[in-house]
Amino acid sequence: MVKVEIVDEHNSPYSSSAPSHTSSSDSLSSIASDVSVPDESIYDRLFALVDIVPPTTRQSFASSVSKTTSFVKKTGKVVGNIVWIVTTSALLVGLPLALSLEDEAKIVQQEQETLAQQQGAQQMLSPGSSYPTPAQPAQKAAVPPGF
Repeated sequence: MVKVEIVDEHNSPYSSSAPSHTSSSDSLSSIASDVSVPDESIYDRLFALVDIVPPTTRQSFASSVSKTTSFVKKTGKVVGNIVWIVTTSALLVGLPLALSLEDEAKIVQQEQETLAQQQGAQQMLSPGSSYPTPAQPAQKAAVPPGF
């Protein structure tokens, strides 16, 4: 059951002695100073604005934000897994491969240096020289017994 109560407007802080069409801003400022307003934070004020937006609009907005958030989370997880797979594969396969290729390059370089030394030695020796060439082994001189 609804109870109806008559409110006396003369005792109200919003009432004015002047007619309503002639009231000025002075009467409003005096009323505002008389009424105590509790301290509200910005969060409280923003939270109170929720009532302005209709429930269907709030529901659709919340649903779209939820879907977007879940999509971003799933995409981030997939991308993280792909990065993990690529990184571990590069370490397990690529690093040993790179090390073996480097070792092989060192061996090839040593072989080339050895060939260059042999060619340089052959060029320094003339064909009529008594020094043995790498292609011809040196003959051992006969050593008399007793030495």
